[in-house]
Amino acid sequence: MSQQTIALIAGEGGLPAMLAAARPDLLICKMEGTSCAVEGATPVSFRFERLVPFLDDLAARGIKQVVFAGALARPQIEQEMFDLQTAQLVPRLLSAMNQGDDATLREVITLFDEWGMQTIGIHQLIPELLPAQGLFAGTTTPQNEADAARAAQIIGALGAADVGQGCVVSHGLCLAVETLPGTDAMLRFAGEHRQLNRGGGVFFKAPKPGQERRIDLPAIGPDTVANVARAGLSGIVIEADGVMILDQPACARAAQEAGIFIWVRPR
Repeated sequence: MSQQTIALIAGEGGLPAMLAAARPDLLICKMEGTSCAVEGATPVSFRFERLVPFLDDLAARGIKQVVFAGALARPQIEQEMFDLQTAQLVPRLLSAMNQGDDATLREVITLFDEWGMQTIGIHQLIPELLPAQGLFAGTTTPQNEADAARAAQIIGALGAADVGQGCVVSHGLCLAVETLPGTDAMLRFAGEHRQLNRGGGVFFKAPKPGQERRIDLPAIGPDTVANVARAGLSGIVIEADGVMILDQPACARAAQEAGIFIWVRPR
């Protein structure tokens, strides 16, 4: 058996299992307390408080690259669990955390770099997850396209403050923005307040300006399509080369059945 040289830091959701199925050569790793849904895998488990021993272990195994997939919640830290070397990293990590998610991810990448491991993006291992620009499903109207342009302006402004990657716009009015609770919560809110919707509306998703794309590249999947339809919106707009579509055949079918569009919009 060939030596594993790429480690997958697996979070929650279906993306880690999809990646592991496409690349069975990956060494699966997970943070304690995180649900890992990679079938048949016995992950290497680690704790935030013992990050340095984990990095040392990966280096000793000959790991040269690392890829992150799935949602990773901020851990509940137990002070007594820190080893001396990891404790010395805490000021760096806390400083980054206080600056927002993107700063935190950049610091994580820097740490892996210091241990001789390059962080790569999911799309570098499965490039077909990034669809070609153009209509992926359905058709758009001039109003949809105008709403998409307005949404791109909003995400550019909010993203610069490291706030979110998505919003809902209808006839130029912003009905909801994505914050810490995530996309599903935002779409539920939009559905619960659909009386504000002047007809149709779009869900727009794109990376934040200057976002570190190797870890936190956004994605949509069949559940997103269902939630957009449930919210009474006309369709989904994603930024080309910036948002992955998971389970693409299922997304296309779901969009067609719901009568909504998916547009991969040029940057």
